[in-house]
Amino acid sequence: MTPNPVVRIWPLDFQWETSDPFLFCVHHEDAYPAGNAQFGPPPASLQGRNMGQDFTPKDGWRMYHGDKVPGFPVHPHRGFETVTVVRRGMVDHADSLGAAGRYGGGDVQWMTAGKGVQHSEMFPLLNTDKDNSMELFQIWLNLPKANKMAEPHFTMFWSDAIPKSVETDSTGRKIVVDVIAGVCGTSVPLSPPPNSWAADSNNHVAIWTIKMDREATWTLPATEPGINRTLYFFKGTSMQVAGNRVAPKQGIALRSDADVLLVNGAEEGFLLLLQGRPINEVVAQYGPFVMNTEAEIKQAFADYRRTQFGGWPWPRSDQVHPREKGRFAKHADGREEAPASSLKK
Repeated sequence: MTPNPVVRIWPLDFQWETSDPFLFCVHHEDAYPAGNAQFGPPPASLQGRNMGQDFTPKDGWRMYHGDKVPGFPVHPHRGFETVTVVRRGMVDHADSLGAAGRYGGGDVQWMTAGKGVQHSEMFPLLNTDKDNSMELFQIWLNLPKANKMAEPHFTMFWSDAIPKSVETDSTGRKIVVDVIAGVCGTSVPLSPPPNSWAADSNNHVAIWTIKMDREATWTLPATEPGINRTLYFFKGTSMQVAGNRVAPKQGIALRSDADVLLVNGAEEGFLLLLQGRPINEVVAQYGPFVMNTEAEIKQAFADYRRTQFGGWPWPRSDQVHPREKGRFAKHADGREEAPASSLKK
């Protein structure tokens, strides 16, 4: 008898449990109101909030650590990577290397913190005449000991360059997979940063967002044994996963060496897949630093106090870019880029 490929099912909250090589995943979804001249909500909307630590979705949105603009003002990282997948809304990036960017609407930023970087991630409310809808995943992917002190940098995956695997089931219903990392069928992803655990295909790292038409069926193909594999059903009405009924906002740990039949319910269904070979190293973490020993964590704090990981070259701790600025990325070496769709205009 073939074992059930579903290992465990559990409810999802704001921060999602992950398995090695991932550290965690946060699903941000905020229905922000129309913005003001400072890219934030009207002052009246801020009443009754725990400013600076606003993680309660009062009125359907949060300010997080921002006090004027929602988001995460300047903070340090060392020893891991952030993969930020923005489904709706915009993120303004600035960092201690002088790099900057604005991305959203399906774009992905993959940042290797490596030996240390400060950055800010703000959510500018660019629309002043209508609501500002925001949805993103931030995924923390660990670095192996050999690469924890790599030079920091970021890579942009613009939405129009991210490969999509499009399949049609026997009834004509579509399944669309955005292939951020890990080959899906004939769709080969863009190259991850060179020091990433995902840069070695033998690690079978995959980050996919999956959209299924109502009542669509699709088989998630097996990969090698020994790979940690998790599906997150974050939006829809219901889903059958290898015959197991799954409600929305549930995580599903899967055996990696078995095909998994997915049968969607009565509305469009959306899933996130995270998988990878475990790094299998001891993790020592304190807040924004992820190393292998407590001594290395203490050294990270000492280095940060001494160097500020390059300092902060921006006028604001919650740096935002001009309203008229489109999607762009400026790298630490001065190189600038923008999505191909904007360059054609």
